[in-house]
Amino acid sequence: MAQNPLLDLGFDIPFEQIKPEHVEPAIRALIAGAEQEFQAILDVPGERTYANTLGAYDRLGERLQRAFRVVSHLESVRTTPELRQAYNATLPLVTAFYTKVQLSSELYAALKAYAATPEAQRLSPTKRRFLQLTLDAFRREGADLPPEKKARLEAINTRLAELTSKYSQNVLDSTAAFELYLEEPQLAGLPDSARQAARQSAQAKGREGYRFTLQAPSYLALMTYLDDASVREQVYRAYNNRATEEGRDNRQLLPEILALRQEKAELLGYAHFADLVLEERMAKNGATAVAFERDLAERYRPYFERENQELQAFRQRLEGPDAPPLAPWDVAYYAEKQRQAVYDFDEEALRPYFPLPQVLEGLFELCRRVFGIRVEPAEARGWHPDVRSYDLYDPQGRFTSRFYTDWFPRDDKRGGAWMNFFITGNRDGASEPHLTLMCGNLTPPVGDQPALLTHREVETIFHEFGHLLHHALSNVEVLSLAGTNVPWDFVELPSQIMENWCWEREALDLFARHYRTGEPIPDPLFQRMRQARTYRAANATMRQLAFGTVDLALHIDYKPHDGDVAQYARTVMEGFSPAPLPEDYAFIASFGHLFGSSVGYAAGYYSYKWAEVLDADAFSRFQAEGIFNPDTGRDFVEHILTKGNSDDPAQLFRNFMGRDPSPEALLRRTGLLD
Repeated sequence: MAQNPLLDLGFDIPFEQIKPEHVEPAIRALIAGAEQEFQAILDVPGERTYANTLGAYDRLGERLQRAFRVVSHLESVRTTPELRQAYNATLPLVTAFYTKVQLSSELYAALKAYAATPEAQRLSPTKRRFLQLTLDAFRREGADLPPEKKARLEAINTRLAELTSKYSQNVLDSTAAFELYLEEPQLAGLPDSARQAARQSAQAKGREGYRFTLQAPSYLALMTYLDDASVREQVYRAYNNRATEEGRDNRQLLPEILALRQEKAELLGYAHFADLVLEERMAKNGATAVAFERDLAERYRPYFERENQELQAFRQRLEGPDAPPLAPWDVAYYAEKQRQAVYDFDEEALRPYFPLPQVLEGLFELCRRVFGIRVEPAEARGWHPDVRSYDLYDPQGRFTSRFYTDWFPRDDKRGGAWMNFFITGNRDGASEPHLTLMCGNLTPPVGDQPALLTHREVETIFHEFGHLLHHALSNVEVLSLAGTNVPWDFVELPSQIMENWCWEREALDLFARHYRTGEPIPDPLFQRMRQARTYRAANATMRQLAFGTVDLALHIDYKPHDGDVAQYARTVMEGFSPAPLPEDYAFIASFGHLFGSSVGYAAGYYSYKWAEVLDADAFSRFQAEGIFNPDTGRDFVEHILTKGNSDDPAQLFRNFMGRDPSPEALLRRTGLLD
């Protein structure tokens, strides 16, 4: 046991030493240690203080959390059958421990007893907020329930952790299982970048031809450019029916997940799961979130319908009046052709200007100018040869965070892009910095070329770095309120605001230079890119509203008598689709945001559009005062990035903008207002 690296993880995590056989013994031992910490809080002799009660609760199980975060991360970026087995064996144990803590009437009583002390009345505003949020959370999580209901809630939480973990693993396995080999004559329409990547992928598997997968760079290239509609249909159906095959059919898990979430909400006194999870967020309840989604849908629907009519008319001009109606696997293909025709803009023309190393250098330089931070390469080893590490210094020059990056797809790595953390440095008298990470599934390098990215991939990097800055610059005296531990309809503000700089000429000139010639993006190409920004903006918005609406419908309205969950979801989403969805459409079976963890974005997917209102409005201040204005950047750091959840998010926004948010900036950005 003394040789187990998970038992005493420090700042320098020895990823290469961590083996599957270490996981279960370490987690069991760390749970035992956390149990002792928990009991020590209950058994405090004499008067309760912040240090022995609320502060101790803030730190409860910190070593366990750190170890399990590392295990969970490794299971998502370099999974093996052995690691997955170890993870699945320990997940219920960890869930059971934290559920026990959340349901502890003794701990709840101890916290209430501390709240009544004179010391508690003199707490700093941040610690006072932490105390109130903690008491609210205990009530909301069931600490007042009678024993038999607590037992049922504990069973629900454990089962939800198991089911959602299985859901996530099924998506990873199903995505990795698909591969399609094409020959040269079948590649008509594909750009050279996609051909080269597919050829390299086939060679890596020891095969001839061109290999395509359901990973984002491969899938999007096929759907956007491939002339062969039958192949597009095949890949579209495979993508939107992931995790529906025998042995990993998530459609079988969904009814139980939804039923357990609903039962949990009712046990805790809420009408539905949305009201339970949203009470602590900016929206406060499901009705507000639904109204927000409906209002945006009503605003955008006329533009959405006009865009789709124009796209169908465009196809008819190309193929004649008898051209068939657009199918879902046709939309991206013809939309790209229409965009090229209308704006003379081909997004592939931008790739040579976005080599990944330059994009990162430019991002770091931009943040130095705007936010006063400094980023330097570090020597820390990661979990894979592709991983790189960096050190981040705050505006005062203090080392405040190390972070890792892992940008390219692998068969043993889950899809998507995300930011996470291993360590939240406590700023209350301790100097330990934060330890964070960013992962993606971007276009990989081909041959001796660097990874040449799409503009959307550049936005993805900026987005995730916004999340990272939110955590890395956090300076909050309470661990539980630090970093990205904020309400989920606020957490996307720091990430989404970063995407705005990807559209500004001054910012692009920092890094968008041809990887061979060093030339910046030619002005005509930049102008066409800007003009095309709002192309089919209503469709992009309606796509997000489809996700948010089906999420709320499943967690508010759906009942077992409504029938098959996948068909119910399909019916809801079809109202937001530019083309009729296939009868077997089952995207909900791979919607990891909603079902890949016990809560995640469940009943909270609306957060993306909610935060988009915030980010468009907040960026309007940078536009007015200068996109590199260090004073504006300093205010954003001070009022948003450093604050975590130390104050109400609405108040943090007011502190930065001087007023409440307005949707006008978003409507203007998407071309709906002059």
